[in-house]
Amino acid sequence: MQPAVQPQPVLTPVTPRRIPGTRRRRVLTETARIFSTVCNPFLAALALFVILAHARSSSVTEFWTLAFASVFFTSIGPMLFVFWLYWSERITDLDMSIRAERQHVFGAFVVFSVLGTAMLALIHAPTIIIASMAAYTANACIVMLITRAWKISTHALGITAPLITLLVLYGWQPLPFCVLIPIVCWARVYLGSHTVGQVVMGVALATFSTLLFFKLFGLI
Repeated sequence: MQPAVQPQPVLTPVTPRRIPGTRRRRVLTETARIFSTVCNPFLAALALFVILAHARSSSVTEFWTLAFASVFFTSIGPMLFVFWLYWSERITDLDMSIRAERQHVFGAFVVFSVLGTAMLALIHAPTIIIASMAAYTANACIVMLITRAWKISTHALGITAPLITLLVLYGWQPLPFCVLIPIVCWARVYLGSHTVGQVVMGVALATFSTLLFFKLFGLI
């Protein structure tokens, strides 16, 4: 006699319980990370000096000379240095979140900026490029000193300085891009990387130093 076949229980698919606000927080976090990465100081400096080199060069050779002499010392060189520090475990993360680690790194940034300014002066680069590099040098020195006791936002500084420079160069045409300043500031605060005061100080320092050096060089 065949044993009775027991009916298989019908499994009801379980719908995962949605936690209110989880997707919204994830979207905001990813958005903040994207802006924080794309608008980091190294890439912002690269974009700025490429634009300046294009605006002030009269030949392809002059463009590449100006672009390399400025971009290497503000973007490529410092960025490779930070990658090497991270790879060799001398810093905890690429954002240099620990203030004690940032102080030594900014010392190297000062050296890069000084060498870049000297290089641009030697090749008789256009005044606006030398003034911009000099402002970057001053900012690196000030940030290095501030970092001894406080953590200023270099992202806020790094996105503000190029936009102020472009406003001086092109007038009000680049004004819509200034919306990136509050967006980057929001991103850094939302990610917990900085306080509101730290991003505001970054914007203020970039604005003051850029306009000061442009005034000293007779550009405004």
